[in-house]
Amino acid sequence: MFAEERQALIAELVSEASRVTVNELATRFDITPETVRRDLDTLEGSRQLRRVHGGAVALDRLSLSEPSLAERQTQRHDEKERIAAAAFAMIPTSQSGSIILDAGTTTELLADRLADWTSAGPDDQLLVITNAVPIAYKLAGNEEIHLHLLGGRVRGLTRAVVGQSTIAQLEGLRPDIAFIGANGVHAIFGLSTPDLVESSVKTAIVRSARLVVALADSTKLDEETLVRFAALGDIDVLITDALPSPELSAALAAADVEVVIA
Repeated sequence: MFAEERQALIAELVSEASRVTVNELATRFDITPETVRRDLDTLEGSRQLRRVHGGAVALDRLSLSEPSLAERQTQRHDEKERIAAAAFAMIPTSQSGSIILDAGTTTELLADRLADWTSAGPDDQLLVITNAVPIAYKLAGNEEIHLHLLGGRVRGLTRAVVGQSTIAQLEGLRPDIAFIGANGVHAIFGLSTPDLVESSVKTAIVRSARLVVALADSTKLDEETLVRFAALGDIDVLITDALPSPELSAALAAADVEVVIA
């Protein structure tokens, strides 16, 4: 096999598996680790992957990698719909309460369901607090919901309201439930996101709520991005679409986190 053919196959493997090791590639192609490292150097030079200790990762698995909101809305839509449905089932209709919806595509699907929310009785009400402009827009038309949009600077990539003023407002709130999104959920690193400013708001949301529910599809499990905003022990429930790995399952159990498979 020519080097160019082998490198093309390696690039395809990294894209599919997200991460490969030098030893795996050496065994698969029956070549020396030194040859693998040269191939990885070549592929990194052509921006097809990124070298890491012991192997390589796909470019979309880098700690700062963050697709736009529009891109994420087309990814794993069915799985996110199931997660949103499970989250919606946690919201009471027979009593007054308050929730926070974090910015994100899965929480936005939860907002789609809330757009038609109705109370069970005339004295029941639901306060929805959010830092997401798209979520506020979708819920503004439901007169049965009391909507509170947090103020601050709007981050264009995610349409999330962020900044110190946003955090200050959250410090004065104690909602019943927070529904939080994450780019990574890791056994050791906890919950993470690529952006430092947005992570600070997520931390404030987690600290504010009586019950914290993380919504993360299975591609986020066992992943680490740049900034940790919560430890596993800071959340109460994880709603996802597939069983976590044995290592992550053990860590979640040790942190007393309930796992709901949607």
